[in-house]
Amino acid sequence: MSSARFDSDVYARRLAAAAEATAEAGLAGLVITPGYDLRYLTGSRAQTFERLTALVVPAAGGQGSPTVVVPRLELAALRESAVTELGVAVRDWVDGDDPYRLVAEALGGAPAATAVTDAMPALHLLPLAGVLGVVPVLATDVLRRLRMVKDAAEIDALRTAGAAIDRVHERVPEFLVPGRTEADVAADIAKAIVDEGHSEVAFIIVGSGPHGADPHHECSDRELRAGDIVVVDIGGPVEPGYNSDSTRTYSIGEPDPEVARRYAVLQRAQRAAVQAVRPGVTAEQVDAAARDVLAAEGLAEAFVHRTGHGIGLSVHEEPYVVAGNDLPLEPGMAFSVEPGIYFPGQWGARIEDIVIVTDDGVLPVNSRPHELIVVPAGPAATV
Repeated sequence: MSSARFDSDVYARRLAAAAEATAEAGLAGLVITPGYDLRYLTGSRAQTFERLTALVVPAAGGQGSPTVVVPRLELAALRESAVTELGVAVRDWVDGDDPYRLVAEALGGAPAATAVTDAMPALHLLPLAGVLGVVPVLATDVLRRLRMVKDAAEIDALRTAGAAIDRVHERVPEFLVPGRTEADVAADIAKAIVDEGHSEVAFIIVGSGPHGADPHHECSDRELRAGDIVVVDIGGPVEPGYNSDSTRTYSIGEPDPEVARRYAVLQRAQRAAVQAVRPGVTAEQVDAAARDVLAAEGLAEAFVHRTGHGIGLSVHEEPYVVAGNDLPLEPGMAFSVEPGIYFPGQWGARIEDIVIVTDDGVLPVNSRPHELIVVPAGPAATV
């Protein structure tokens, strides 16, 4: 595996599976523009511009073979992908050509039911529909199971990412010094994320005191102080682009007894949800496992979001662990388990691990302690 992508045989299997899924859906083919789907299928990190770049995947058993339609001036963008090694046909074009006609030809020419990635911009979708003579449907249902069920290479990448973010959380207590701002702490964490093996920072949340009650707070110039509860939710990709995402909650000095009591309930809720994960259990049952523990202790109203989300090339993808999602879990599915409790104007807490469904249970990729991590209050930072 190169640092930028997996070996080409991984993408060959994915392309074949996508073609089979397309045939099973009764479609003539897929048209995939730059984004996570294209990266999943070929390793390409091409970007979307006003000039069309698209991977065309005809249905298995139909006409044609996978083809990339690409502006000639963007050919270099394919070199880091697996396209050449896979033997995928390349149809390049220059300004004045009709790239949408090239897509139609790669699909066999006649109007036929076609699916497009949900990342396709309207500036490409509309002219493509005009040339095809039909309005395409979304490829989400065709590709969703392929991307939800991780292969061995993806699982290895997620485990590497999980270990890397664990090393960052191990360093977080040294950054949490009274008098420093959330932004100061976030800057230290950003450096640590890269130092510990990530290619970049995807997101950093440092929510101290009342800011911890906002699940999507980022960071601010609020200064940390003794007695604060601090939510630290961080993540980023490791090559070839698979993400970490882990949350731990810290206390600067010993917590108030009521805070400690409520946090202990949250810890039980997170553990119950992780223990509920196994093949055949539905996503909503995992959500309920966490929610029921909190409800039994009168904390149902403090849990204001879903229990988890899938993760891979994107930080948030399917499956979503939420009430109403009756999707049965399968081995290879990877997602977060992250119940939280939030008390507006006061404090909040969240515990998050990424887990992978195994043949007979669950494999967490994070191993940092789940307890409320007490950081000595110590002296305030000096300027």
